[in-house]
Amino acid sequence: MKLCPSCRHELPEISRYCSQCGQRLHADPIETPPPPPPRAAPGPGQLNLEFLYGMVAMLSLAILFPPWETPPAQAPEFLGLHFIFTPPTPDAVVSRLLLTIELVTIAIAGLYGSFLFRQKP
Repeated sequence: MKLCPSCRHELPEISRYCSQCGQRLHADPIETPPPPPPRAAPGPGQLNLEFLYGMVAMLSLAILFPPWETPPAQAPEFLGLHFIFTPPTPDAVVSRLLLTIELVTIAIAGLYGSFLFRQKP
């Protein structure tokens, strides 16, 4: 009788494989490598602060230097980037596209801010 090198089960001499565990009887026992260590998940304090700071800077620039356009009564024309308190003409209006961009940017900054100031366990 043969003994299986892995499970020590007794087998007939003609067996080539263990009927209990499936180990090949002629070869040395196969050692399986240990499983890789689990990947460390990012800690709760790791944020993409560079992206957040860049977004705040772009929002500040968009507020300070909005794109002005002609009033709705005139043909649409881009009047340039001027400081918010000094429009290029007295009846110029801030572009509606800028307002949409600012609202979306503020919403994204609010999401990042709420993530930044979350309660830590």
